[in-house]
Amino acid sequence: MELDKMDENDWRYHGEGNKSLVVSHVQLSKVLRLLKYPAEDSENPPQTAEQAFRQIQNIVDFSSNVMSRLLGDKFIHSGEVVKLPLEFVRQLSIKVQPQRPAWRCDKVMDIYSSCALCLPNLTAPSLLQHSHTPPLCVEIKPKCGFLPSAKHISRDIKSKVCRFCMHQHYKVSSGRWKRRSLYCPLDLFSGSRARMHFAVRQLIEEPQNNFKIFKGGQCIYSSKEGGHGGSGGEDASDLNSLLYHLRPYFLYANNRIHAHVSGKAVLSDFIQVLVNALLNSGGGGSGGVMTDRREEGRTFCEASLFNKERNRHGSQGLPNDSVLSRILNTQMLDNLNIEGLYPLYRRVEQHLRDFPKERNALQVDGPYNEAFLDHLQKCPAEDDGSLDFAVSKVHQYRVAMTAKDCSIMVALVPSADDEHDEDQDMLCPQRRLRDFLSSRPPTFSYSVSILDLDPKPLDSIPLQLSLDHKIVSCYTRTLDAAVDRDDRTLLFRPV
Repeated sequence: MELDKMDENDWRYHGEGNKSLVVSHVQLSKVLRLLKYPAEDSENPPQTAEQAFRQIQNIVDFSSNVMSRLLGDKFIHSGEVVKLPLEFVRQLSIKVQPQRPAWRCDKVMDIYSSCALCLPNLTAPSLLQHSHTPPLCVEIKPKCGFLPSAKHISRDIKSKVCRFCMHQHYKVSSGRWKRRSLYCPLDLFSGSRARMHFAVRQLIEEPQNNFKIFKGGQCIYSSKEGGHGGSGGEDASDLNSLLYHLRPYFLYANNRIHAHVSGKAVLSDFIQVLVNALLNSGGGGSGGVMTDRREEGRTFCEASLFNKERNRHGSQGLPNDSVLSRILNTQMLDNLNIEGLYPLYRRVEQHLRDFPKERNALQVDGPYNEAFLDHLQKCPAEDDGSLDFAVSKVHQYRVAMTAKDCSIMVALVPSADDEHDEDQDMLCPQRRLRDFLSSRPPTFSYSVSILDLDPKPLDSIPLQLSLDHKIVSCYTRTLDAAVDRDDRTLLFRPV
């Protein structure tokens, strides 16, 4: 990619989040991630070009020096900061604007700093392009996979119902989504194939912004709703379209022929392959040392619709080196919950008010280097009242929040049993995954990656506490209203 010969026509809109917009190259397996800021600041950018460059470099450093050490190098693609021609950036902004969702247009693309983050396009990985079949890529936002410890929370419901399930009620009541997702992260992180299968099925039923499927780099399945308005998720015709795309990948499972493969069987096979990839610990199968979390008593969410009797015996633990295990262990650096963490944040905040020049020394905004990682890994077990303890716990919480908000990308390509590609033996994380679904199992090459690993700013902590209170209050009101309805039903039920 020659930076001095950039042409906006070689790039297309790929997607966007709250803070950045992504474009992908039409031929190369590359994406550019560009910053966004509020539309009202379009004439007066909120930061200089140097500050924007530093912000993106911080993302790279945080990913490569902190998150890759915690999550595993094999899953991480940190990318690099690139300086782009200013005219290219401005023309690109004009080109992609009509393709952006209306509800995202409250922010505009940064056209002043001319810098971006260049990353591999994980929806069309170049290492899989040797296949004649376009890769299937599944993007999952797994969210938080555990319940907080009861001693750090003020509302008992938080130790019984997970944050995601409670948050769904708040999002529907505030108009963010038309209907709730019945996905529960604790099912996905359980290690139980039955629970994980159920969790993925719920993501397919109601993807919201937590589940997408790409084929050859093109998104073929996601929520139509986006984030506001819409039809309330995918309807039956969209699911039929997904099955149309998936069917050719699963023709020969159970010795079936194309005409007799039911949609239910195709979906089940697809989910099974995906679950196998998520459980794989890096060898040729889904084995490995397991972490048994049943003793913790925090592996079941009372809001999950998974069969309660089966649920009681359905947390077998995750292989230690699997992508879900690495993410979960990093999430659990938050061992105080936002309620227990907030007083320590106030301790740090007060010190910074008194000594504002120490912000750099405490690495609040970076640099995200080995010293930062060492500081959060060597945090004392008990609070000694020191600033050092408070800073360490705040850093741990921020890292845990990144892990709670990350995305997993699983790329899958079917290959014939008699095919052998030496590249698959040599390249990591390219591995061959044999999914023994049947007497004639399909074989898949796959890669698993983790993305969306930006550092969370210190000043987001008060907002997190406020949001936590709103979510819990909304959920308890919903429960109270449900109990009220049940009482009235009993009161007026004829005897």
